[in-house]
Amino acid sequence: MLLEGLHLPLTTPFYPDGRLNLRKLEHNVDRYSRTPVAALVALAETGEPAMLSDAETREALEVAMSAAAETKVMIAGISRGSVTGTLELAEIAAGVRYDALLVKRPDFLRDGQVRETLTYLQAVADRSPLPVILYSTPASAFSADVVAELAGHPQVIGLTDEDVARVEALRSATAAVRGEVTVTPVFAAATGRMLAVKDAGGAATFVSAASLGGGAAVATAPPKPAVKTRTKTVGFQIVAASSTGMLAGLRAGAVGAMPGFAACAPQACYEVFAAWKDDDQALADEKQARLAPAIALVEEQLEVPGLRYACDLNGYFGGRPRLPKLPLSGEAREAVEWVMAGIRS
Repeated sequence: MLLEGLHLPLTTPFYPDGRLNLRKLEHNVDRYSRTPVAALVALAETGEPAMLSDAETREALEVAMSAAAETKVMIAGISRGSVTGTLELAEIAAGVRYDALLVKRPDFLRDGQVRETLTYLQAVADRSPLPVILYSTPASAFSADVVAELAGHPQVIGLTDEDVARVEALRSATAAVRGEVTVTPVFAAATGRMLAVKDAGGAATFVSAASLGGGAAVATAPPKPAVKTRTKTVGFQIVAASSTGMLAGLRAGAVGAMPGFAACAPQACYEVFAAWKDDDQALADEKQARLAPAIALVEEQLEVPGLRYACDLNGYFGGRPRLPKLPLSGEAREAVEWVMAGIRS
């Protein structure tokens, strides 16, 4: 699976009483599908997966997929504390046709527990029905040695990392990895839903009565051809998961970006990526600098409650956080409104 482009980590909507709001999740995914982002990521840290029960996790994964455009790469955050629990969610994600899985180190494993970390991730990758993307967070970061060893696994295709200062070192550690991915004729990612043969359209054909063992002949529609594809050689794919360091990560060798700020401003974040992709570095710097004050307040200071309110301002449902997290104060809301005034998406 190709990981190039802007990846948008979804928030998880709730009703005011704390219940999971699947209707608003569907609304958000449908709207995000109309933006130029390459991928949607369900239940990354921005989606607060620790707030959800197993049943809610399954519902959120199913509803997000049901509303997504088939051209969008769909990635599911499925990490659990055990290999068994993680693989159960992997099977659910595969069953509703996600394209890849996001897996982080269990929170209870410490930095020095390399053997346990490798055992967990290798066991998940060995039995995973979908490609695995390593998810390195500040609380559960992977060392370069661990990444280098896991990168050789045929099911481990990449890594998202918030520490963009590590991108160049991680690229060097995984430089020997090479693989082929299926892409469209214009070298965009070809998702599993795009490649599936569909039973619709086209002229009808007849199945003879004889072949059916008697009775009337039956008209059946031929399958719709899958999209045309080609292959592309890629290395171990690194995605910069920092809003502030998005541009720096891309310049250091990341193939994509997964800024949390994209949840409330997908178009504005995409413009940074597009300017970098077009090699208009001055414009890329200008676009990134324009977002800096809002990122500092909304995402870094106010965290997910701040992102939720910023989503509300831009037509995506953010809503109230689930307890014990609290909604923003009136003063904080005014500050968010001020920094987001020029950022519409």
